Amino acid sequence: MNGKFLVVDKSILPDYLEKVIAVRNLLEEGKSQNVSEAVKIVGISRSTYYKYKDFVFLPSDNAIGKKALISLMVSHQKGALSEILNFLSSVNCNIITINQNIPINNVASVVISFEIASATLPPEDIVQELKKIDCVKMSRLLAFE
Repeated sequence: MNGKFLVVDKSILPDYLEKVIAVRNLLEEGKSQNVSEAVKIVGISRSTYYKYKDFVFLPSDNAIGKKALISLMVSHQKGALSEILNFLSSVNCNIITINQNIPINNVASVVISFEIASATLPPEDIVQELKKIDCVKMSRLLAFE
């Protein structure tokens, strides 16, 4: 077994994991104004939502295994973003979007979405390899489908 991810029938999982996804959907669809309201609607605690929100995802019906979203904290230095993009290109990722905030205390927040259909590494390995780049202070997989 190579990856950290499993495909599991939801019938054997605790129901609160599906409710975490329901909270996320309520928030994304604008049917709930905040997390407190959404967790009350689905019947879980805020702490349960926050504990699992970054680890439970539904596959997309039309693009399983096609896209990933990562968050990075990057040193404010010349060529840092270029080095990250060159690495992603070297493992056959195709960049979709890049959102970079202004650096504060010489560190900038960067969120990158990219296609992984042709990637030579699984998303979790890409995140680990990005952490090895000197300018990357933090790398985290936010979502993938």
